[in-house]
Amino acid sequence: MTSRLGPLRAAVALAAGFVAVRVVYRVVFHGADGSGTPLWTLPELRLPAPFAHVVLFGRVTADGLADAATSAVPIAATILVFGLLNVVVDLPRLLARGGRRGPLRGAARTLAVAWAALPALADAVRAVRRAQRLRGERGSARLLSPVLERTLEKATALAAALELRGMGGRPVDGACLSPVELRGVALQHAHRAPPTLRVADLVLAPGTLTVVAGATGSGKSTLLRALAGLHQHLDGGTATGTLRVVGHDRDAVPPRDTARLVGVVLQHPRDGFAAARVGDEIGLTLELRGVAPLIVAARVAEVAERVGIRHLLERGTATLSAGEALLVAVAAAVVDHPILLLVDEPLADLDPDMRARIVGLLDALAHDAGVSVVAAEHRVAELAAVADRVVEIGDGVLRDGTLTHASDTGPADPGQAVEPEPEVRPVADPPALHVTALSVSHGSHPAVRGASLSVARGEVVAVVGPNGAGKSSLLTAMALPAKGAAVVVGGSSRRKPRRIALVPDASDDLFVCDTVAAECARADRRHGLVRGTTARRWREFLGGSGEHPATATERHPRDLSVGERRCLAIALQLAGGPRVLMIDEPTRGLDPAARALMADTLRGLAAEGVAVVLATHDRDFAAGLGARVLTMVAGVLAQEAPGPRPEAAPAATARRPAISSRPATAAPHHERLRRGHPLTRAGATQLGRTTLLALAAANLVALAAFAWPLVATAVPDQAQAAVPAASLALAPLAALVVLAALDGSVRSAHTLALLGTLAAIGAAVRIVGTGVGGVEAVFILLILAGRAFGARFGLLLGLLTIALSSMVWGGIGPWTPFQMFACAWVGAGAGLLPRRVTGRGEVAMLAGYGLVAAFAFGLVMNLWFWPFAVGSGTAISYEPGAPLGQNLASFLIYSLVTSTASWDALRALTTIIGLALVGRAVLAALRRAKPVLPAPPGADAATAASAHGAVPHATRT
Repeated sequence: MTSRLGPLRAAVALAAGFVAVRVVYRVVFHGADGSGTPLWTLPELRLPAPFAHVVLFGRVTADGLADAATSAVPIAATILVFGLLNVVVDLPRLLARGGRRGPLRGAARTLAVAWAALPALADAVRAVRRAQRLRGERGSARLLSPVLERTLEKATALAAALELRGMGGRPVDGACLSPVELRGVALQHAHRAPPTLRVADLVLAPGTLTVVAGATGSGKSTLLRALAGLHQHLDGGTATGTLRVVGHDRDAVPPRDTARLVGVVLQHPRDGFAAARVGDEIGLTLELRGVAPLIVAARVAEVAERVGIRHLLERGTATLSAGEALLVAVAAAVVDHPILLLVDEPLADLDPDMRARIVGLLDALAHDAGVSVVAAEHRVAELAAVADRVVEIGDGVLRDGTLTHASDTGPADPGQAVEPEPEVRPVADPPALHVTALSVSHGSHPAVRGASLSVARGEVVAVVGPNGAGKSSLLTAMALPAKGAAVVVGGSSRRKPRRIALVPDASDDLFVCDTVAAECARADRRHGLVRGTTARRWREFLGGSGEHPATATERHPRDLSVGERRCLAIALQLAGGPRVLMIDEPTRGLDPAARALMADTLRGLAAEGVAVVLATHDRDFAAGLGARVLTMVAGVLAQEAPGPRPEAAPAATARRPAISSRPATAAPHHERLRRGHPLTRAGATQLGRTTLLALAAANLVALAAFAWPLVATAVPDQAQAAVPAASLALAPLAALVVLAALDGSVRSAHTLALLGTLAAIGAAVRIVGTGVGGVEAVFILLILAGRAFGARFGLLLGLLTIALSSMVWGGIGPWTPFQMFACAWVGAGAGLLPRRVTGRGEVAMLAGYGLVAAFAFGLVMNLWFWPFAVGSGTAISYEPGAPLGQNLASFLIYSLVTSTASWDALRALTTIIGLALVGRAVLAALRRAKPVLPAPPGADAATAASAHGAVPHATRT
């Protein structure tokens, strides 16, 4: 239990406002006339037929006003009770408990995911706004596209993480002696004709460390995702040939069923964290399959001790550095003693000490704990010291590579030459960039402490240092200086955004178009370049001497590999011809050949007089550029001697963790499993007849609860007094029935992640719009999501969005289930519209639907609340037993006065404008995340469910 006074204060204000409104209604609609002394007398005004029974104004007395205020007390007291409950009930904790067991487990998990996604959504908005400023643009409707793309990528990463942890799985036994067996395999992405990768023969034994090498975009991540099962079961890809993992056919057995046997650490592990606390993240696999809490806690403590992160268990996952996040991800992947461990780019973005620690950890897992470890990595030399085998991907084919130690050959790639190129003599005055005593703080934490820097034209400066030292903060502060900051570019204070350009750490946020070609063409137009200039520069970064395949430029920027996306971001920022170019981690995701091309490009820019500033962990790359190296530690920038020598890979065995020598496959699995509702297979199976009947009945009951003032005439006279209370009780029960009926749909990891993320977006949009009369931008999201994902998804999204937003601001009250149903019907209705309409016609159809839905929403929300809001004794009050026409006329007057001509009209206008502006882009983004893989011919329901995947837009290298 917890205590928050905000909801109680809001409830008190709402209750007081309700009493005041009740009094106003009495005065306006001839209902404040009592037997006491008149306070004032207003001329009576009777409306024409068919509203002739409505009289406005009249005599107002003291006892009439008192009676009006007293009549509002029961509803006001109800509001206060709900406000008090919002104060004392810890809803996030209840959601966590509800997500472990019970009939609403899927919905509770979705809301828990959505609750955790709200801070990430705020971070995404800030990051995208910062990226727009880095491009020299102001905020616009284009901001929505990258924010949505970023959050949907988070949803996909989260879906993959939950799938890999075993959500909804049926654990299977594994073959300890055959972790990987591939024979005649061809891997192909959805909607791409030629196979991405061919593997003739690959057999891996337990207790070995295998390194997968290859150029940027060659298919290393595709191979690992195929071994993990994500390529076939989540990404929408296909695999032919024999692909067996831990003894099982990967096409037939989804990742959730092999979660105990296969541990996976994907690129950017923080994106896939599903828990807010490190200890909970490590133990999630065990918790999802029902292991007793005491055993979970003991296993988490054990693996954290062995990996060396015991001190991080109480930390928040959002606060971890890149190295800490990787260690946590590895601990979470091995907590259940897997047979196979797959790790994608484990050494990226890490400083030398952390790289040595990770190499030692992988060495210990393979050779001490007996796990078969497969790591995809560009830094082959550092892992070669402990690897048993290196395989290399080239020209779409997997072959055996050369096992070469860094100590034998020195630097492993041509972009890291020991001897620097001849130094370009910079022009002494004026400097291209001059910074004096620059400080940056994130809250109370100082990230940069009085940094001073001067960079001459044509000079290359590299800022190095450990993770979390403040390098990224320094570059961002120089690119976007705060008011009063002493940042001078080219001899004058920086005012024009084109003078200095930064490619940030989160460079994907720079993308605003849906194809590479459109992105490059937009950059050419904005900066007055010849069409094709930016696209050509991007191809040159990737080493394309001839014409790059047309299919690559027609792909979505976020569908490219990490290295390809990085090069595209650099090409876009160079389009403005900056005097100073700053890049945060320029070699991320690049293979040795691509790093060499990047080095040549940066040397060429320096030769043209551009000042280049890099933040990097790659000292060898900086040495090859002949860069002046500055070290940053704990926010303090200090200069080093020029010309640093490249570092050899540290000895991995010196930092080897104390991993158990017991083979992972020998670990006993005798944990006591909780009894309760069994986990079902992920993916929504066909709704049964009973479920459909329950859904139909619950929605009809909800509709009756809305329309009770007009249908109460069908109730016997002696029971009519109970109808209002019955409507308030039936609405939440109907909502629970609908959620329970659709709970099986939520147990798909992909559906859960999408629902949770979009519910968080909808809740944030709704909270931001609260208090702005009639502006319901959340309708735009509900309509587009319902259109993209179907009526069931739209129904669930509407229910969960209102539930989450009410939880966040403490606005849960008797009105909540009515709002949930009204928004759910808006989303579901969009999913029932004709499917054949496409293009501009589709957006126009949705806008028309939005117009109707906006007014219908206002009417149904007014209908149930009208008798409570007005009370009795006025000219527009609900009168039990009165003719239907009279009550309907009174309701229409109430609705017209309170919302139809104001709130509802503005809601309709907002929805239409929003759909016209962003409808096409948002629909495209949503459909990229939609499950598209059809079930194999003749597959049963369970197999069909497991075959559903998503359009591949996950990270690939």
